[in-house]
Amino acid sequence: MKQLIFLFATAIFFLACNGDKPDATNTTAPAPPPPPSGTYQTIQDFKAKAEKPDITIQIDGLNQQGFVFLVGSFLDQNYKADSAKIEAGGKMRFKRDEPYFPGLMYLMLPDGNNFQVLVDLDQTFSMKTKADNLIGAMEVQGSLDNELLYQTFRFEDSQRQAFAQNAARMKANPVGTPGHLEAKAEQDKLLDERIAYLNKIFQEHPNSLFTKFKKAGQNPDVRDAFRADGTMDTLRYGYLYRTRFWNDVDFNDERLLYTPVINNKLKRYINELTPQNPDSIVQASIYLVDQTIGKPEFFKYFANWIVLNYDPKTSTLMDPQAVFVNMIERYFTYERAFWSDSVEVFGLQQRAYEMSASLVGKKGPDVQAPDPSGKIRSIYEMKAPYIIVFMWNPDCEHCAEQTPKLVQNYTNWKNQGIDVFGIAVNTEDAKWKSTIQKYGMPWVNVFDPTNKAIYAKYYVDNTPEIYVLNPDRKIIAKNLQADQIMTVIDRDRNKR
Repeated sequence: MKQLIFLFATAIFFLACNGDKPDATNTTAPAPPPPPSGTYQTIQDFKAKAEKPDITIQIDGLNQQGFVFLVGSFLDQNYKADSAKIEAGGKMRFKRDEPYFPGLMYLMLPDGNNFQVLVDLDQTFSMKTKADNLIGAMEVQGSLDNELLYQTFRFEDSQRQAFAQNAARMKANPVGTPGHLEAKAEQDKLLDERIAYLNKIFQEHPNSLFTKFKKAGQNPDVRDAFRADGTMDTLRYGYLYRTRFWNDVDFNDERLLYTPVINNKLKRYINELTPQNPDSIVQASIYLVDQTIGKPEFFKYFANWIVLNYDPKTSTLMDPQAVFVNMIERYFTYERAFWSDSVEVFGLQQRAYEMSASLVGKKGPDVQAPDPSGKIRSIYEMKAPYIIVFMWNPDCEHCAEQTPKLVQNYTNWKNQGIDVFGIAVNTEDAKWKSTIQKYGMPWVNVFDPTNKAIYAKYYVDNTPEIYVLNPDRKIIAKNLQADQIMTVIDRDRNKR
């Protein structure tokens, strides 16, 4: 799967999305690949148009020696873009012939402190500040993006105390009381002021990197999910938050891929805002990825990230195969997966096909294979309402842990209408039969050394693999431990 790399929220005051914050890890990762070639907004002819960097930074009162680093962002990695020596008086200069990639960078000081620097076509500018007030004292010359960035930092800081005070008042007064409603009205007023401040910048500088970056990092305004008495319509809040989450992200602007905002939003959207069940993840993924069709770099990153995040070999989701299959079938086609060759696409499609018949919610396929006496046995000939399909290997350590538990519970399960159909995989006939005797496995056991009996029926990448079929012979659970089986069956019984 390494080839793929080529490739409900509680913030009700919407101060800012955490998508613009750095990830302190991976700062030694290699620089990103060169931007693709065409118009600048897609970073195609960026290097031909960008200025040669000459960035001067002055930090008054900086009593540190050594080197400072410019650390850039690309997708889910940080990389060291450049370094400069701290000169006398706290001066440092970054100058070279090769332009920096666009996006958000961090100037990392020797003591671990840092501040942000936006880099775009204009790469000749100066920044001056004080060591004891890096953000508040910042003065910028020659860079509109950084002027706007630090003006906005100061405006947001001027509101921060009032936001905190109103939040405390709202928490101290029960919802619906005059005190709560008054504090909420003040909070809404502050938020409206903030929105108006930003909208003015966005309208005056619609194509600036600051505007695209700042808009993308905002949390959605979902105040219309609150009732007149101040109570929240929780379902409406969650729905509006998720569906508006990407509204202000310009998927045509690839500069955003060189900031933390896209990766952080993607992780939050999929891992936190989306319920962690296959149906919800598939629905959310399609909603997002479909918006990026025709925006190749975003499309490639989102599709690959989601597939890797739910790779069945590493995911803890009960049925990650459902996410994997849907993503591969929909997006990793010969027409759409432009970053992969035909061999890679064929391999992924083949793997998805092998998983597709055994997804939770589908009717469990029948398996017909010989038992130790040579008699052909079938899942569908079994009469018990619930069938545990147990796929195992004699040499598997985890199988050695789980098999005795199944044997111990089998008699009790049998009396409750539960039976087991054991399928041995990747072994030899003699070893299979001797292991059955070793553990006293009392259920139906089958083994097909050719694997034809199970190919593309019940997918197994790690043994043991446990599937549970209900009376309709639908798969109601998979990837279970022995002690989880009764919970799943009891839940299904209670629904009937």
